[in-house]
Amino acid sequence: MLNVAIIGASGYTGVELARILCNHPEVQLKLITSRQFAGQPLSQVFPSLRGKVDLVCENPNIDQLCSSADFFFAAVPHKTAMDLVPQLRQAGKKVVDLSADFRIKDIAVYEKWYQPHSSGQFIGEAVYGLPELYRQAIAAASLIANPGCYPTSIILGLAPLLKAGAIDPETIIADSKSGTSGAGRSAQVGSLFCEVTDGFRAYKVGGTHRHTPEIEQELSLLSGADIKITFTPHLLPISRGILSTVYARLKPGFNREAVDDLYHDMYADEPFVRLLPPGTLPATQYVRGSNFCDIAFAIDERTGRIIVLTAIDNIVKGAAGQAVQNMNIMCGFAETTGLETIPLFP
Repeated sequence: MLNVAIIGASGYTGVELARILCNHPEVQLKLITSRQFAGQPLSQVFPSLRGKVDLVCENPNIDQLCSSADFFFAAVPHKTAMDLVPQLRQAGKKVVDLSADFRIKDIAVYEKWYQPHSSGQFIGEAVYGLPELYRQAIAAASLIANPGCYPTSIILGLAPLLKAGAIDPETIIADSKSGTSGAGRSAQVGSLFCEVTDGFRAYKVGGTHRHTPEIEQELSLLSGADIKITFTPHLLPISRGILSTVYARLKPGFNREAVDDLYHDMYADEPFVRLLPPGTLPATQYVRGSNFCDIAFAIDERTGRIIVLTAIDNIVKGAAGQAVQNMNIMCGFAETTGLETIPLFP
């Protein structure tokens, strides 16, 4: 059994990690940390875990932390992770970091969008944890930068097209909508019930969302050329789920059959990507609670544009589920272990 710890278990990503890991046959959850709830059972903080994860939240020092487990999920905010992860790696521990601190390869770009980076020497070691693109590198890695939720939905949707040169990369527009859990569990006016329910709004408009450079980095690597996109996120009055609608101009010679072949060639054997048949569109309620990414596309013959639609659960495939998928690959477990939950519907 692999001894596992969750650092920062009191947020939505942390509780989702606990939910998945408590049923994982290859791991034993040994430690959960939370400064806010130290001394309280996690099942008291999250009653959904009652009888399944009754570990008491701790606030250990780094030596106690390193001696507690062999594999760590860092579910803490950016900046906190860059101070903590290097100490875990220096102790020889494998880590999946769910913050943004090790996702962006260019330190100058990271510092422009976030803050000064104190552990830049570890960025080169980190592998971007999108298994559908980097499975072999993940298997050999000891530090994984788990992708963001919006980037996961957009990159998976566009990867086959960009690899084949099927779209004009200068025309990409990504319009994404997320449930409120994406904003985290901390109290803030913008995610209060009366601020969200019965409404629908955009935010971080004009290329200001921090996931933008992560998306552009990975799309540029797929394309082989520098890509800038227009990305606008929206807040939905639902608890979880992301629906991304991505537009681009299709290059000549790519009809529906050719595009369909691109997606099947790339994803036919992927356990967590579901390609939907023509006329069926992704919806957040059909991936809820699962590690699936549902993908469909349509071609607007009038404008020459392709419209790609993807749906994921933002705290499963967009966070905790993908993190466990990465752990499975890193540790030689079957990739789907612990992650074969059928979506929760209705």
